[in-house]
Amino acid sequence: MNRSSIREQAFKLLYSLEIQKDINEEEQIDLYLESNNIKDEEAVSYIKDAIFGIDKNKKDIDEKIVQNLKSNWKLERVSKIDLTILRLAIYEIKYKDLPYKVAINEAVELAKKYGEDTSKNFVNGILASIVNK
Repeated sequence: MNRSSIREQAFKLLYSLEIQKDINEEEQIDLYLESNNIKDEEAVSYIKDAIFGIDKNKKDIDEKIVQNLKSNWKLERVSKIDLTILRLAIYEIKYKDLPYKVAINEAVELAKKYGEDTSKNFVNGILASIVNK
């Protein structure tokens, strides 16, 4: 499993957890990994690190998103898919020292695949703004 497909699995699980807020996170993670037959140690480690790292730093990550939204936008207005992609990319840039060009490119690819027509530009714009500050 390559890093892009591992990241995509992490995105899918993060999105699922965002939608189903009133569940046991540990059980949901284990169930997701089992049902998607994800046994590769590197993949499991990356996915769990992303889930728990984003959860631990969500306030800071969301603040970075809010600071870079247009003045009339609120975080609640951002689609759950775009929000999940942004959280994952910001976590990778800020907390995992992934080169920002790689993180942005991967985020834009996820936005193209799962988001709306405008998602790729929105995600790219927010992340570029964060990196430029």
